Amino acid sequence: MTERARMKGWRFLLLNGAAGAANVVMLSNVPGYTVLAPYAAGSLQGVTPSYGTWATTDHMVGIALGLPLSRWFSGRFGDYRALVGALVVYAVFSLMCAASETIWFFAPMRFLLGLAGGVALPLAQSVTLTQYPDDQRTLGVGFWGVMSMAPFTIGIFMGGFWAEYFNWRWLFYSNVVVVLPVAAVISALFYRRGFERRITRFDSIGFILLAAVMVGVQTILNMGNDSDWFASPLLAWLLLVVMLALPMFIFWEFGERRPAIDLRLFLHRNFAIATFCSLVGFLVIQGLLSLFIVQLQLLLGYTSSLAGMVYLAMIFLAMAAAAVVHEITRNVDARLIVFCNFIGLAVTFVWLGHYDKSAYFDNVTTPMFFFGFSLAMFFAPLATLAMTGLAGERLIRAAEELAMLRTVFGALGITLLGVLFFRRTPFHQLDLADHFGGRRFASLDLLASFLDRMEAMGMSPNAAQSRAAQLIRQQAAILALNDAFLLGAMAFILLAGVVWFAYPSYASKKRETLTRLSAEELMEQP
Repeated sequence: MTERARMKGWRFLLLNGAAGAANVVMLSNVPGYTVLAPYAAGSLQGVTPSYGTWATTDHMVGIALGLPLSRWFSGRFGDYRALVGALVVYAVFSLMCAASETIWFFAPMRFLLGLAGGVALPLAQSVTLTQYPDDQRTLGVGFWGVMSMAPFTIGIFMGGFWAEYFNWRWLFYSNVVVVLPVAAVISALFYRRGFERRITRFDSIGFILLAAVMVGVQTILNMGNDSDWFASPLLAWLLLVVMLALPMFIFWEFGERRPAIDLRLFLHRNFAIATFCSLVGFLVIQGLLSLFIVQLQLLLGYTSSLAGMVYLAMIFLAMAAAAVVHEITRNVDARLIVFCNFIGLAVTFVWLGHYDKSAYFDNVTTPMFFFGFSLAMFFAPLATLAMTGLAGERLIRAAEELAMLRTVFGALGITLLGVLFFRRTPFHQLDLADHFGGRRFASLDLLASFLDRMEAMGMSPNAAQSRAAQLIRQQAAILALNDAFLLGAMAFILLAGVVWFAYPSYASKKRETLTRLSAEELMEQP
């Protein structure tokens, strides 16, 4: 784009502000909904919180499937026209989510909302970044890095605020209030501007097979605990569909000229290693973030706004780190940055996973303060490492694939960490009952002395036993939550070793290109 064609002055600032606001709102619908999932579950015919998480995971799968569609829509209709259309559709499905009365209607609407968001998110970035002069492109990338961190902090707080002081449905009404004016602003700013139509081949068969695998796997994980896994005929049939679709997808993609996912990219060592670390790492991070925000309310009795305040502490270091991480990765070997960051994440998870009783607000807020820094440093170094050895169109395809797969694994992480918590809680409950009831050490019967003390305080025997059972269940859940954090710490320690199998990455400014910057920003999309 020529300097004359680029926006300047107040139009340039207005475009950045509008597109940035839309980006924050759309990304906030993942963590922002998670904090109010218990409210939504109770309102949607009183289903359990595990049903409420369907709306989070299905939404993320929708975002992942929307990313490859955005390339086709932008080529056929133009970037800004496709973006405006996606924002309008996003507002429509937000209203449908707000009007939902059952989980069986709400979850599909959340999936379609994610699909519209998956189309709009990369287009909002590309439309804005093309307006930056070539010598200021890194400034634009840094700006979008900050915007990508905001949902993990401000978004969670706002979700809790809506749920506690208004209604959980206001999260979706607020989507409409923001994205429709943004669509109008972008449409007005680009009025009468032409676009270059690009004929882009779309791998429809590969996309359908990929969607069948993603939706099938996620549905099995969502419903497994509540439906006794493959004892359910529906889940058994879904497993059969996935087992048939997955090999068909692999064979089809290797024979397709323009595949939905270019599996040949995994033959490049750095891309394969960086992708593996990114997928497993984001699975753990997203799973723990979602599990922790729910259990702060259900287990420790936090209000939704107070739980949001815990996550708001992440903003202080996260924003600063996101603004400068791009410059750091251009002068330091990305492997070293990733290694140090993974060790930092492991230390933070051990910190959060060592409590054996209900923690005070400042006890859990302090480690979250450092967690924000590590989260901001997670995306850019791995993106730089993945791009080493790639160029041109393969670089853009690699960026799209990494962003899509990472989103899918984030959804899987929410479910898998929930299953881990669900399985470990009764294990610890039985262990504590054996310990306090004297079945492990006959000479140590703490339960009897506890019941005697409760009865001496005026409780009836039944009330004392009920209180003891309640405390054991709470402590068992705390220990299960600790197990999830400690498992996450172990995973990042292992990943810190895996990253050194990649080739070194010295991304000097001399070989920095606009294509590389665009790909890097797409790879950083949470």
